[in-house]
Amino acid sequence: MNAQSRNKENTIRGMVFKMAALVALVSLTSPALAQSSAKAAKELSSAFSAASKAAMPAVVSIKVEKAIETGPMAFGTPYGYNDPFGLFDDDLLRKFFGDRMPQQQQQQAPRKYYERGQGSGFIISKDGYILTNNHIVGDVDKITVELKDGRKFENAKLIGTDPDSEVALIKIEGDNFPVLPMGDSDKIEIGDWVIAIGNPFGLKETVTVGVISATGRSNVHIAAYEDFIQTDAAINPGNSGGPLVDLDGKVIGINTAIFSQSGGYMGIGFAIPINMARNIEKQLKNHGKVSRGYLGILGQDLTPDMAELLKLKSKQGVIVASVEKSSPADKAGLESHDLLLKMSGRKIESYDSFRNEVAMLAPDSVVTFLVLRDGKTRDITVTLGERPTMTAKGNLPKEQQQLQEAMGIEVQDLTKDLADRFGYALGEGVIVTRVASGSPAANAGIQPGDLIQSVNRKTVNTANDFEKAIAASKGNKLLLLVKRGQYSQFIVVDFSK
Repeated sequence: MNAQSRNKENTIRGMVFKMAALVALVSLTSPALAQSSAKAAKELSSAFSAASKAAMPAVVSIKVEKAIETGPMAFGTPYGYNDPFGLFDDDLLRKFFGDRMPQQQQQQAPRKYYERGQGSGFIISKDGYILTNNHIVGDVDKITVELKDGRKFENAKLIGTDPDSEVALIKIEGDNFPVLPMGDSDKIEIGDWVIAIGNPFGLKETVTVGVISATGRSNVHIAAYEDFIQTDAAINPGNSGGPLVDLDGKVIGINTAIFSQSGGYMGIGFAIPINMARNIEKQLKNHGKVSRGYLGILGQDLTPDMAELLKLKSKQGVIVASVEKSSPADKAGLESHDLLLKMSGRKIESYDSFRNEVAMLAPDSVVTFLVLRDGKTRDITVTLGERPTMTAKGNLPKEQQQLQEAMGIEVQDLTKDLADRFGYALGEGVIVTRVASGSPAANAGIQPGDLIQSVNRKTVNTANDFEKAIAASKGNKLLLLVKRGQYSQFIVVDFSK
């Protein structure tokens, strides 16, 4: 045992000794207080047990399967050697071997194998609708759902997924299923007890307990739109998609991800607030997809330094860094350096929460902003559009769309405002607006704000150029010329890993 491990063990022993001593002291000095504490602990334990038992029948195990087909393979030469470099086609060797020259055998037919995964979900309606995570069911061929009572439903139907929030909706056929009641994630508070239920590592019907550590977590780089509940209730692989419930047995979140440097639980887990998930679920149920409101600005939180330099008295709000040309914001008259104080009468607290609020509104929604400009406030009314990346993605050919999704990247044309903000020149390339966590692009080190200048040595100046270049690519790797700040470098994006 090393010194660090010994110190950790001694620290834990010390804490246990102190707790035991404290309990003994309380028992000796105040038997009534000890009895009262024990009673409170038993009541809390009973609350955990009751909430878990009430929720468990509606929690399901999800197993998924996807067929993967590999390319054709050569067996090799009759002498048992592969010839990857074509050496046996060399004229000099052919002269030496003559008629004894080995010949490549015919290629083997493509091989197929199956990737399998598992996760959790929970039933939200008696007719079998189930909420879970996009990364569990989003790109699979078969979904099997198993209930606590042992019933198994193969080929569950995928109703819709939303990669930008990590919410997915599936359905099993039947009626009168157990349903998990909905809570209100807007009313939760830091320190509230919560219970995570799921199937970690395939261990069915597992319950872990913790508290809400934080709310409104963003910049976690799990999804495009983030407003996570953070909890220290243990969430491990297989828990994803399961419910986070309160002590009343009502679901307040969908367990989605963990922060880990080991691949396992380290005390930090994230859940999608149920109020956000229900909004998305309704769109998936009614339309099979999610349409988001689009304003067309890049903004950031107002800091004290910014307020001082811009001579602003307000310390709250979101400052507009740039306005996209011809966007709803541009058409309504919003300008760079505007300070957004309120949206439809509600205070704007931070850029991340504001961005999520806009995204949750339907296209064509009308909102009114209280704007501070040149020391004076004014109202500016905007009719929201539809988020352009979703529209553009929907108009792409299927093969092209699949390749972009597999790459895990979204780009847009470099506007003058974006060029000025990031220090680029118009016509240099296309700017990266989103990189999916864990995607080939993320693994290669590509980041939002990077400028892609070429794909496989083909210059790209527009998003359309980029789409055509990746659609024309062959193989499972792309060579990108990427500029970040003043420097450019070649980056290989590998789809085979």
